[in-house]
Amino acid sequence: MADSFIYTTPLDARSQPLIEALTWEYATRYGSIFGEPPGAEMSRYPAELFAPSDGNFVLLVRNGRTIGGGAFMRYDRRTAELKRIWTHADFRRQGLARKVVEELEAQARRQGYSRIYLTTGFRQPEAKELYLQTGYRPLFDVTVDPEIHLKLPFEKELGPLTGHLPHASARERPGAASAT
Repeated sequence: MADSFIYTTPLDARSQPLIEALTWEYATRYGSIFGEPPGAEMSRYPAELFAPSDGNFVLLVRNGRTIGGGAFMRYDRRTAELKRIWTHADFRRQGLARKVVEELEAQARRQGYSRIYLTTGFRQPEAKELYLQTGYRPLFDVTVDPEIHLKLPFEKELGPLTGHLPHASARERPGAASAT
């Protein structure tokens, strides 16, 4: 059971399981609650925003099958914004989303970012818990019903850069992840 990260683009055919599943998930969890058609979030950002040098898009692949992934894009000069964090429904509860987030954080650092920003929706309690458990600071009141906020913003300082880090864009990183 060999897992690897593949840096690619949302336009890559291997990305389609992520794109289709997230579109369905957003549509079924939120419908048109945000005043937009269901799944509008998935077409909000062009693929170019998730490309180096400002962003990146990664898939977690196991034995040739896309089982997870995520992306980031530039939020500001020092901040990357995480987007599209996903784990295939058949592979959840294995720590894979955490591995994707850690990989994206590492890649954001390699690309010169020192801070991460993200938002998740109020109907994604598993995502909220993931970010809380991995050191993200909530930028909302966690003591009230999350539905009041609708979108739940988080941030995390990655720390200052300590020299030039290599750029990893369109290459595979075999063995970078393993099942837990």
